[in-house]
Amino acid sequence: MLRLPVLLAALGLASVAYAAQPVPEPPAAAAVPSDPAPFVLKDTEVRTIRARTLQRDYEIYVSLPASYHASPRRRFPVLFITDADYAFPLVRSIARRVGNRGQGLEEFILVGISYAVGDTPQFSRRRDYTPTPNGEKTKDESGRAPVFGEAEPYRRFLADELMPFVASTYRTDTHRSIFAGHSYGGLLGLHILLTEPKMFSHYIIGSPSLWFDQRVMFARERAYAEANKELKADVLMAIASFETIGKASPRYSSKLDMIAELQEFEKALRSRNYPGLRLTTEIIQDEDHLTVFPAIITRGLMWALPAKRS
Repeated sequence: MLRLPVLLAALGLASVAYAAQPVPEPPAAAAVPSDPAPFVLKDTEVRTIRARTLQRDYEIYVSLPASYHASPRRRFPVLFITDADYAFPLVRSIARRVGNRGQGLEEFILVGISYAVGDTPQFSRRRDYTPTPNGEKTKDESGRAPVFGEAEPYRRFLADELMPFVASTYRTDTHRSIFAGHSYGGLLGLHILLTEPKMFSHYIIGSPSLWFDQRVMFARERAYAEANKELKADVLMAIASFETIGKASPRYSSKLDMIAELQEFEKALRSRNYPGLRLTTEIIQDEDHLTVFPAIITRGLMWALPAKRS
């Protein structure tokens, strides 16, 4: 048996010996790349389309459904979405989650139409989505004077150049082309509906800017009704509950009652008794002009592309 002094001495030597052992260096941190790779959305493509009549280039973003390559004989409906810089990744994510590989939605090809190359988003959409040159007095962030009123030549670019390109490049069901747009994009959708309604089978119209140019779209609707007895299309119009004048919340508008305008436009369309028009409208609660689009597109997808049941 070790006596206490000897035991203490032994422990002391052991402590010295242990302390003398070299302490291992912590592992070196992984080197951070000087030029990190960008995040890439899988199964997407970016193509640049030359609008010959407009003499401008536009990027389009394409997202293919999960079964596209595994089903080489299948053709898919196409959803064309405006304001693609914002809307394309949002709609793609909603479609993948709600769609659940065809269980929640029918699979479709998503085509996002971006802004003209070299233009700011504000400049491009003000010019391309509005039907008359009489836009609001404002300035573009680039310093250029804004331009309005080229919705019709832009529509012809979509109809004569972009849509045929998509149909020839991808396996599309050309009888089911769906338009979706919000705000000025919704205004563009109504312009197309009242100019060439058969251009799309379904229209998802979110918070359309019916106030534009002293409510010019109401005059367009009356002119269409005077010249036509039919408006064959499926149309969903939706808007947020805060898109009216109010003081209880800062989310209300201070001067625009867009709900009242949408309801007035709906009433006008219904009064024409078009045999082929199937019109649905909805006011989405607890949303405002800036927050409502995700809810509109979710409802729009479920309305236009319900899952096929065997």
